[in-house]
Amino acid sequence: MIKAFLTERRSWIAMFICQQILVLFIACIDSSIPFAPILYVVYLCSLLFIVFVLIRFRKETKFYKSLKEWEHSLDVTSISEPETPFESIIEKSISGQTEQLKQAAAQHQLALENEKDELMAWIHEVKTPLTAMHLIIERMEDQSLKSQLAYEWLRIHLLLDQQLHQKRISFIETDLSLEILDLKTLIFKEIKDLQSWCIQKGIGFDIELEAKEVLSDAKWLAFIVRQLLTNAVKYSEASDIVVKSYERDERIYLEVKDFGRGIDQKDIPRVFEKGFTSTTDHDQASTGMGLYLAKKAAKPLLIHIDICSAPGAGSTFTLTFPKRNEFERVIGV
Repeated sequence: MIKAFLTERRSWIAMFICQQILVLFIACIDSSIPFAPILYVVYLCSLLFIVFVLIRFRKETKFYKSLKEWEHSLDVTSISEPETPFESIIEKSISGQTEQLKQAAAQHQLALENEKDELMAWIHEVKTPLTAMHLIIERMEDQSLKSQLAYEWLRIHLLLDQQLHQKRISFIETDLSLEILDLKTLIFKEIKDLQSWCIQKGIGFDIELEAKEVLSDAKWLAFIVRQLLTNAVKYSEASDIVVKSYERDERIYLEVKDFGRGIDQKDIPRVFEKGFTSTTDHDQASTGMGLYLAKKAAKPLLIHIDICSAPGAGSTFTLTFPKRNEFERVIGV
């Protein structure tokens, strides 16, 4: 800051030095003027000037230091009060722009809230004809056509469900309701919802649940499991998907293992990125949102998701649940 201050005041400092040099020069060439007293006066003036510069440095840089340390947020209370007319101009300009940004941010937030509410209302409205469509499909006698329509219905249903949870996920902390969940009931419900798709692809399930219960939120845990099962079914053909749970070191583990095409090693660090599909196999029907949302929903639940995969050898997704006392301490149940 002192370098910037001296640079800003360099013309004043240069003017003072030139004045002192001029006085000394006149004293040198004019024999009627005693040089020693003039040199002493210049020395005193220089000392006074240095003290003056130091005082002005502390006074004038206080405002700019606070401006430099300001985090550029919409809170301007951390900026020091202006003490000069120029500082007041800067402070008024910053305050005015900050107030405009606050108003714009509030308007954008309100617009986003309205858009979210309208989209969620639309999704709920669409579910009514979807339910009716599902009942009609169930009554169809042509099994081949029934299977195809059930699969397409399921795709629409899953996409709407994904979109609904995507809008809700920003407020997940206020939406959590912790309870002891029966893993068998939760997993079997999700498998049943995917039944038509699994029958069409010849996929079965091998369920091994050593750990029966887990402490979590029913709605969001079901959503996470749904994304993992959907991902496993999507990339499997005529094979079994293994779902098992077990307990190690007071932690519950839930694994979803498929024997599909697997994931390339260079893609594994990116599978949870928003919109990422694959760098090798480009699936036009994939949105790249399922695993991203699953990872995002798992974070406030203190669930860690690991993945182990290799091309042609399938993939294993492991949910690691927190220890119960750790979960209760962080969440506050």
